[in-house]
Amino acid sequence: MTDATKPEIEAPTGPAPTDLVIRDITVGDGAEAKPGDTVTVHYLGVEYDTGEEFDSSWGRGESIQFPLRGLIQGWQDGIPGMKVGGRRELVIPPELAYGPAGGHFLGGKTLIFVIDLIAVG
Repeated sequence: MTDATKPEIEAPTGPAPTDLVIRDITVGDGAEAKPGDTVTVHYLGVEYDTGEEFDSSWGRGESIQFPLRGLIQGWQDGIPGMKVGGRRELVIPPELAYGPAGGHFLGGKTLIFVIDLIAVG
């Protein structure tokens, strides 16, 4: 089972990466997520530049389930290989998130997510 507490995200230093960065905080020992799976997660998202939280399942008090195919590319690329019980940090550049500035309110921004994988399937 995951740590069950809302993660804290350290303020990053230096320029935002231009490629997807995947860092396991805790390696799980359960089923492994594969591309196209439906996953149940808890997550926290912050903006790289400001550290400002823009979304959190923790804030709603419940996990969320969705098919990976319906998510931003950074999640589609960053969650497969993760195992249930794990906590992973993804630093996602704009082209793998919400695209260039102007469309989505997060457009043009590098995003940091900490994701706890609760279930696969």
